[in-house]
Amino acid sequence: MLAAPQVSAFLPPRRILMGPGPSDVYPEVLAAQARPTVGHLDPLFVGMMDEVKSLLQYAFQTANPMTVALSAPGSAGMEACFVNLVEPGEKVIVCRNGVFGERMRQNVVRLGAVPVLVDSPWGRPVDPDAVESALKANPDARFLAFVHAETSTGALSDAKTLCALAKRHGCLSIVDTVTSLGGVELRVDEWGVDAVYSGSQKCLSCVPGLSPLSFSPAAVDKLQARQSPVPSWFLDQTLVMAYWGGGKRSYHHTAPVNALYALHESLRQLAGEGLEAAWQRHRDMHLILRDGLEKLGLKFVVDAAARLPQLNAVYIPEGIDDAATRNRLLQEYNLEIGGGLGDLAGKAWRIGLMGYGARRENVALCLKALESVLK
Repeated sequence: MLAAPQVSAFLPPRRILMGPGPSDVYPEVLAAQARPTVGHLDPLFVGMMDEVKSLLQYAFQTANPMTVALSAPGSAGMEACFVNLVEPGEKVIVCRNGVFGERMRQNVVRLGAVPVLVDSPWGRPVDPDAVESALKANPDARFLAFVHAETSTGALSDAKTLCALAKRHGCLSIVDTVTSLGGVELRVDEWGVDAVYSGSQKCLSCVPGLSPLSFSPAAVDKLQARQSPVPSWFLDQTLVMAYWGGGKRSYHHTAPVNALYALHESLRQLAGEGLEAAWQRHRDMHLILRDGLEKLGLKFVVDAAARLPQLNAVYIPEGIDDAATRNRLLQEYNLEIGGGLGDLAGKAWRIGLMGYGARRENVALCLKALESVLK
């Protein structure tokens, strides 16, 4: 018999999280997660789920009945959109301008569908003209998939224009809003977004592990008209609908009860502040951070017109060691910023201003710490 490991309780330090996620969590959210666990079919919990749904509808700006919090992180939200809607042989226009557009392509390939790629340089938004050309050249395409806020570069694409193009060409849109929800303008119904997913750990400042998800009536119709079964039991939204829907709730899986307490509270915080006020706060904090970073001589990866306020990617100055600098920030200031991904690995830092983390004191600390270690 193996001996029992002798380990102490894990007591993490209080970090200031200013990377690409997770973000600083609201104290009220951490407190909510510590409340007593109840059963996932308890009538009081089911009532809270209804409130989570209405709060998510507000955050997404949608009346979609099919709006849920998937019991898994944003990557599973992405996969849920593709496995539920895309069938083998169908053509999908996939926009790539960073790491997460490429992950969309991989989902399409794994499903036996046909990706048509629209590539834009890293650090730039998706090009609507190139998308329109691809849609015209592929009239049999069924979907347009793109990332609203590309976390690997800090570039913001024009979701309103891209979704309008999809509608004009008879396509359903699949949109990644993992980093945009709660941080920049997002209007699902007004813009005609069909399938949208996000993550709890970015601008919602909740604990990681949940993925808000919403399907338009057109997306639900496509799901219900499938010619083949959804190739994932756990992510099959035809099964989940009955758990998140009205009336008698059917058991699908044991929901992460305490994590949903946390999401409920984080969405309450967002609703209390107001969406437009939250969008403006992220913008205001970004401008202060931008001015300070430029005074330090740091250059942004993304042009100002397409720059995400909540994810600031800057080039690492010549002669500066990436990992050593970030380690000093962590050890000396308890401050976490992110390194680059993909084409930007070792070349850029990603500084997050997300949700509860988008505060003046965080901006001030980040600028002071960077000035110190860069000297």
